[in-house]
Amino acid sequence: MSQATLAPPAATAAITPTAADSSADSSVEARILRFLLPYHRTTGPGSADPADFPEQLRQIRQFTDAGEPVLFTLPGFPCKSPNPAKVLGHLPDEGERLSLAFLDRLCARIGEVYAPGARILICSDGHIFGDLIHVPDEHIDAYGDELRALIAGEGLGRLDTFDLRDVHGDLDHDTKRRLVTEAYAPPVEELRALVRGDEETARLYRGITRFLVEDTAEFAGTRSALQRECRSRAYGVIARSRAWGDLIADCHPRSVRLSIHPQRPGAEKFGIRLLEAADAWATPWHTAVLRGPGGEARLVHRAEAEKLGCLVLRAGRPSHFEERG
Repeated sequence: MSQATLAPPAATAAITPTAADSSADSSVEARILRFLLPYHRTTGPGSADPADFPEQLRQIRQFTDAGEPVLFTLPGFPCKSPNPAKVLGHLPDEGERLSLAFLDRLCARIGEVYAPGARILICSDGHIFGDLIHVPDEHIDAYGDELRALIAGEGLGRLDTFDLRDVHGDLDHDTKRRLVTEAYAPPVEELRALVRGDEETARLYRGITRFLVEDTAEFAGTRSALQRECRSRAYGVIARSRAWGDLIADCHPRSVRLSIHPQRPGAEKFGIRLLEAADAWATPWHTAVLRGPGGEARLVHRAEAEKLGCLVLRAGRPSHFEERG
């Protein structure tokens, strides 16, 4: 698989630090960060200067100073959207396969400039808010199991996984959700105040509300009633997502914190783009892959992909679409 399937040509060209880059800032943590910068997911102006990301440099330095492999933690890969107009089913497909391969390759490239290398822990967050997004735990379990099988089958040895099944023993999912929420989630009143006064939180709230509206395939009430209901659920999703992030931080107090949500330069987390999409919020689990004539992959809703391409199967299951000639 060529790197061109993972990112647009400009970003692909930027993945390797140049001699000029290295002379400007030769610290190993800056060289490591330069591999991530072409894939920074942000809603505002981006930056190619590691100096604009002091928090990420600090997080990386915790490992480089100790001569240890860099650990990245990435909450995401929760489950597929429940809306069949957006995705091909409830199991991972070409979107996840390409995204996981991209992450593993990113770690391999870091190993070329830093001998201890890097690993990414994918912290699947589907269970923590599955009831709020109306996805059954059985589908989330199946998605997570297939994700592990995909990592093993593709030989992606620099990736590991973590989900709610790894904490609180053999308790049921509802009990685990409650325990994690009680221990870590901020009060909804606190989130409401942040949405009113902090643009980053407000943008996240609007983005999640939009996802919840789009992911609702059937609703008996009016459009305005659906939007009100999704706005209410969005606060719950954000609260539990933050709880999940704090749990991960407790389990892995030293890590470079990644996010699939857009993040501004200088934020505590680094937003990372997995595949090309017109929408800065698009992810493989809310879309399908559409391959162009040259093999390039981009993320679009299934309904759009069906209009533009033909369905391709992999191992007998729907995988992605290829544009018609």
